Amino acid sequence: MGKTILIVDDSTIMRRMIKTTLQTGQHEVVGEAKDGSAAVTLYKELKPDLVTMDITMRGMDGFTAAREILAYDSEAAIIFLSNLDEAEYGADALKLGAKGYLNKHRSKEILELINRL
Repeated sequence: MGKTILIVDDSTIMRRMIKTTLQTGQHEVVGEAKDGSAAVTLYKELKPDLVTMDITMRGMDGFTAAREILAYDSEAAIIFLSNLDEAEYGADALKLGAKGYLNKHRSKEILELINRL
């Protein structure tokens, strides 16, 4: 059985691509947000099993949104999906409490990580 997932990315095209990837892994996308503020609100409403989070977004960025979600629910599972440098931002994501940090275009690795959680 797949997980319920909230996708957070400011790009409509990226949200569609991530959604397609997740659905091929039998996961259910229960919501989509284009910024961090909407992500926090939707997380509280939907209570998904997992959040995929972009970092760079207008308004509230992904790191700030993740901090707010984790303050609300310390057990929240957040995976950062970004095109930013993994070495530089990946460690920050993990220190924050994220379950992983991957390039958005590594669909096979995204599914493998989700299935391990």
